[in-house]
Amino acid sequence: MQSADPMRIAVVTETYPPEINGVANTMHQLVGGLAGRGHRVLLVRPRQAADRRGRAPHGQVLVPGLPIPGYRGLRFGMPVYGRLRSLWHELRPDLVYVATQGPLGHAALNAAQRVAVPVVTGFHTQFHQYSRHYGLGLLTRPIVNTLRSFHNRSDATLVPTSTLRAQLHEVGFRNLHVFGRGVDTVLFHPARRSEALRRAWGCRPGDLAALYVGRIAAEKNIHLALACMEVLRVRFESLRCVLVGDGPERGRLARRHPGFHFAGAKVGEELAAHYASGDLFLFPSLTETFGNVVTEAMASGLVVNAFDYAAAHEHIHHGSNGLLAPCGDSDAFIAAALAAAKQPRQLERMRATARRTAESLSWSVVMEGLEERFAELRRRHRAKDVEQRMDAVGQAPSGRSA
Repeated sequence: MQSADPMRIAVVTETYPPEINGVANTMHQLVGGLAGRGHRVLLVRPRQAADRRGRAPHGQVLVPGLPIPGYRGLRFGMPVYGRLRSLWHELRPDLVYVATQGPLGHAALNAAQRVAVPVVTGFHTQFHQYSRHYGLGLLTRPIVNTLRSFHNRSDATLVPTSTLRAQLHEVGFRNLHVFGRGVDTVLFHPARRSEALRRAWGCRPGDLAALYVGRIAAEKNIHLALACMEVLRVRFESLRCVLVGDGPERGRLARRHPGFHFAGAKVGEELAAHYASGDLFLFPSLTETFGNVVTEAMASGLVVNAFDYAAAHEHIHHGSNGLLAPCGDSDAFIAAALAAAKQPRQLERMRATARRTAESLSWSVVMEGLEERFAELRRRHRAKDVEQRMDAVGQAPSGRSA
């Protein structure tokens, strides 16, 4: 559907496909969705290893970047404030969307405000939660203060859930609006289930496969996923355990759990086949702003076992289309997985209901709401600009002497 009033929108992000993470996936959907509705989108991102030197893809501006310590394959953008200010002064956007809070994001916010363009920020990653898993727990409060200062300078901050909006509001974040998440129900579909892939995992007909998809890292509470799999294997010897993803813990954990299948990172149809070939999806993370893998798993016809927050809180009804445990209650998380594995008929029923839930989560509906929010901010900014011009004219001296 084409917009009746197309805008020129600059999107600034420090991660983008082929990098594999939830923010990159959301930015890909955002850029493609806005462009598909007729808006002129300019993407600003760090140069990646796959980019040809001296040549940027059409509609993109590539800036220098450096590797992020501990996150192999990801980079942060350099603070090219002068370049962005000049670019937006010459080719003025109607709105700038800043997705990340790294050096590039800070430069983009400053440059947009310098040229008086409305700027929206996105709260996509809970850096203050991540810090606890990397020996930086004492920095949690300073990180929150820095994030609040950054986001409160923008005209609006978009968050993925109403729960997160309430939490951020309590600690002083302002102008918060919900930008939900959709799911690609064509790519992620139960029809992609592969018996050949299941055989490669060691599954026989009727066997269950417990699946984890995500970063193999401490901040994802990966150790609970593994503990839950160990309990399931003790109770159900034929059950197979599969972990899809990469990260700093992968090598060590693969050596500690030789009976589990560590598949590595997967994308596209290969990822979709891994989802659909599982039965029970374990999502133990407590550091998500949303958790795209939850809706991807539901769309693939999996029963998701998760803590009651973020995407799971928004879309799962315990015992109907998935399983929920109280936040942080590891025993309840494991107990829910065990109970589901004991009842294969109920598992099948929940899988079908999960797919029906996902079918209602259209990216087109999400993009329509985002477009309306952007248009409203543009109208508000234009009205404010006219008001300031009128005030300036009214305060100007008449030029006549007394």
